Amino acid sequence: MADTAPPASPPDGVPPDAPPEAVPPDAAGPQAATSETVGPEDGAPRERDVTLRMEHASIAYGDVPVLEKIHGIVHPGEAVALIGPNGAGKSTLIKAILGLVPVVRGRIEVLGRTPALARRDVAYVPQADTLDPDFPVSVEQVVMMGRYRKIGWLRRPGRADRTAAAEALEQVGLTQRARHRFGTLSGGQRQRVLLARAIAAQPRLLLLDEPFNGVDAVSQHALLEAISVLKGRGASVVISTHDLAIAHLACEEVCLLNRYQFGFGPAEEVLTPECLRATYGGHALELRGDRVIVAQS
Repeated sequence: MADTAPPASPPDGVPPDAPPEAVPPDAAGPQAATSETVGPEDGAPRERDVTLRMEHASIAYGDVPVLEKIHGIVHPGEAVALIGPNGAGKSTLIKAILGLVPVVRGRIEVLGRTPALARRDVAYVPQADTLDPDFPVSVEQVVMMGRYRKIGWLRRPGRADRTAAAEALEQVGLTQRARHRFGTLSGGQRQRVLLARAIAAQPRLLLLDEPFNGVDAVSQHALLEAISVLKGRGASVVISTHDLAIAHLACEEVCLLNRYQFGFGPAEEVLTPECLRATYGGHALELRGDRVIVAQS
């Protein structure tokens, strides 16, 4: 007769004659894990590990459609570049992700919630910040503004807030400028300070609208390094840019826009002469079969 294994003992605190449904899921051992907690065998991100989900989203100002049928997913630690000509709707899509512009068809979800409900976990660096460069405020004070969403405007920043602000300044390479007046910095340095302000908020999703416009090479490198650190910590990043090289350097995914979506996927698959010509029309010129120059109108 074959040996039979003895019956398993119930977990501590559960009566021997208790029905199976009385055993807490976390008390039944590793075999009791459900499909909701075990990822696919191939290690792909689980369904719940999605920072940004866009499902055939159409966006309009009043009765005027601006973007239609935008579709794509961004996971934690990934960046997506929004690329398209001027007026294509890149900034509008960012505003929709912030919940500032309505989605009239389809949906946009941020961290499994509506954009308005997820706003506390989202940081935004606009294309032209409203902060007056002549306003008498120091660099560290600008960065500390990123903490007020968490602590409220009536509370004084504590040690954790000062540490977060200092680390954010270090990430963009401007620690030595902390006490300088914001308006005395160059345009590229000011852009780095505004990114540090967003980083200090410790967002799970960072939205950047044309962050590399008009910045010098040193500032561009610092911005790219800071974005890389953020992704390494699990944050997702959406970058509106005209620079195809930036898309290759900083982003895992690319979204081609010009009122409609002409592509969404890995940069090497989407940034092709065919897709770019469809997005830009006659403004995309092919050179030597595999290089593209995009001429802005």
